[in-house]
Amino acid sequence: MKADIVGGGPAGLFLAILLARRVPAARLTVFEQNPRDATFGFGVVLADTGLARLQAAAPEVCADLVEAMKFTDQQGIVLNDTAVVVRRPGAGGAIPRITLLEILQAHAERLGIEVLYETRVTDFERLDGDLVVGADGVHSKIRAADEAGFGTTHYNLSNHFAWYGVAKAFESPALVFRKFQGGYFVAHYYPYSDSMSTFVAECDHQTWLDLGIETLSDEQRQALFETVFAAELDGERLVSNNSVWRQFPVIRNARWHAGNRVLLGDALASAHFSIGSGTRIAMEDAIALAEAVALSPNDIPAALARYVESRGPHKKQLIDASSASFLWYERMREWMDTYSPHEFVYRFMTRTGRVDGARLRDQYPELVREIADAGVVLADEA
Repeated sequence: MKADIVGGGPAGLFLAILLARRVPAARLTVFEQNPRDATFGFGVVLADTGLARLQAAAPEVCADLVEAMKFTDQQGIVLNDTAVVVRRPGAGGAIPRITLLEILQAHAERLGIEVLYETRVTDFERLDGDLVVGADGVHSKIRAADEAGFGTTHYNLSNHFAWYGVAKAFESPALVFRKFQGGYFVAHYYPYSDSMSTFVAECDHQTWLDLGIETLSDEQRQALFETVFAAELDGERLVSNNSVWRQFPVIRNARWHAGNRVLLGDALASAHFSIGSGTRIAMEDAIALAEAVALSPNDIPAALARYVESRGPHKKQLIDASSASFLWYERMREWMDTYSPHEFVYRFMTRTGRVDGARLRDQYPELVREIADAGVVLADEA
């Protein structure tokens, strides 16, 4: 069996590693358009629940990841100037994206996997693999080459955002929702090393128009957010690395595979950054696909059917949660104007529908007591 994997990011490399271990006779090639040492972005979140699945699938890889990660057990949620601390039932972790790639690259190299860097595939008909995998992200060329076959739909959300870094390690992650000069802003930051943090800057579309942000240069936009969140940055500047301002693309596909081509990760369904699980979801997709192929390496149609059957229900739950989350953020102006700080936190924690009052009470008892003391009634008590 020969597999061509387009995309040498976390999902593509992890899939190749899993296939090399589960189907030793497989011939594997990974095509990556960027240089080996290139990376865009800053830190990647890998939550404890996701790590458990990675541990079960590839313990030696997971051990290297955990050693390089920075863990925290709480998060702050700030509405204007009122902060509420949320202590997690487990420790969340983050890792520099370049370190994540280096670890996966090293494991792939030890397994003898062929990874072709600086190789942009433009003619997919020339790929002769029995299986062709689109692990090439939200702007997938594999998907774009046959949108009718995959049943692709896509549209953009209205909020505007950009990813930055900060040359300091915040004590713990935080979400800061702030009104400033009539605009509605949010910053999501988290430490991912001893000296760096990720900083996602966002505003709603009305703010984008009202404050004339659409007419500003990228440098002026960066300076604006440094002003809005000056208290949190404490004199630090935002660090740009391909920090392009954009609106989030919602990608969905009615069919996961078309012929011998199959999608995973954001190429299949884009997971909104507000749930902090995009990389983890993509790597879990890779686990499911590798397991399906290992059971039927000489019957790719059967393997692809098994991939959809085994992964589909859980993937749907995660993507539904992503959709509920981004729809909540699309209305953040309304929530910031309507709710008190503690009710805002309660609504935020339950926004995806995966956490109700009972689960919140079980997993976040300190938070529930604080919310109750503030006079907020949980939905299942109303």
